Amino acid sequence: MNNTPEIIAIVGPTACGKTRRAVQLARSIGGEIISGDSRQVYRGMDIGTGKDLSEYGDIRYHLVDIEDAGMKYNLHRFLRDFRNSFDGIRERGAMPILCGGTGMYVEAALAGIVMPEVARNEQLRSQLAGKSLEELTEILGAMKSLHNSTDVDTRDRALRAIEIQHYYSLHPEEALAADRESAGRLNSLIIGLDIPREERRARISSRLRSRLDEGMVEEVRSLIASGVHPDSLIYYGLEYKYVTMHILGQLSLDEMTRQLEIAIHQFAKRQMTWFRGMERRGFRIHWLPYDLSESDFISEVMAALRKPL
Repeated sequence: MNNTPEIIAIVGPTACGKTRRAVQLARSIGGEIISGDSRQVYRGMDIGTGKDLSEYGDIRYHLVDIEDAGMKYNLHRFLRDFRNSFDGIRERGAMPILCGGTGMYVEAALAGIVMPEVARNEQLRSQLAGKSLEELTEILGAMKSLHNSTDVDTRDRALRAIEIQHYYSLHPEEALAADRESAGRLNSLIIGLDIPREERRARISSRLRSRLDEGMVEEVRSLIASGVHPDSLIYYGLEYKYVTMHILGQLSLDEMTRQLEIAIHQFAKRQMTWFRGMERRGFRIHWLPYDLSESDFISEVMAALRKPL
């Protein structure tokens, strides 16, 4: 395998310092950063998503503040935007550095998955109009293996999944590009930031207090005042869900803080579960201590670059 990666990824759980490390690396090797965070795409959602825009300095970054709050970004759009950013960075002779904790986004990008634009098929939807969720699940199960239960969470999701599988049946070459087993995986170096569980928990708790002090509640109030529907903010989960519930009077400040802290700890655990799963699925992650000095971190990454990928 070619030892020169097409892309470097910085991964790890929330509060481990991914953005700072990505910036240090970009400055050292001449890179540009692509955010792999599903919520940092939204404008005005700064404190709650931890954009840390001041960290970037003069380093060019992508897929941050590209969508209005209240909209629903998804994996398909991320992969399209990721590929556009990736190609542009490579054309400029820089190294793409994918930084983020949304494991599904990061893994799909590194797997080289390309998802086509699939338009609504009104004829197919008409044929399925009288089907129950159970019947749609059975139809979808005959078309693909149901590894992901979110495809059949609701009738609308099941319809959309059938619509996509029907499209793939008519366009097998695009189905191959969208399948992780047959897609052209990117030649990547993945650096994981390893933080002990108790230190991770302490940093999460400290960061939550800081974000509340910085005005996270006021940020959410401002979003609602600007016309973003509370249901949309609740949909985004974590900080935006619990703060919105507090603003709506459903949680006291203490209840919000306590429940949100628990939810973030659970989220960090799920992130690590995903990254460990990536390793089982064939992605090699070079884990480095999160608290290395900058010079030691850069040295370790450069050493990893000299080893077979």
